[in-house]
Amino acid sequence: MSLTLEQVKRIAHLARIEISDDEAQTTQGHLNGIFQLIEEMQAVDTRGVEPMAHAQDVSQRLREDAVTEGDRRAAYQAVAPDTEAGLYLVPKVIE
Repeated sequence: MSLTLEQVKRIAHLARIEISDDEAQTTQGHLNGIFQLIEEMQAVDTRGVEPMAHAQDVSQRLREDAVTEGDRRAAYQAVAPDTEAGLYLVPKVIE
């Protein structure tokens, strides 16, 4: 598939992009190059090729899920303006 100059100008108009004739010709060349690459990729026989999630066979390194800090809830609530039953109380903002 290749685009004509008129199609490029129409696309620019639909996208509300002001484009000169020189820019339209340059853009036409770029878009036609992209379409040519797409056609080449679609021509490749991919039957029997399993889809991949990543280009390389890598796995994410995971760390051990371990607690690194102690419970400081009482210390945090001691400096809070108002608490009740272990919860922070805030002023009512919606009537």
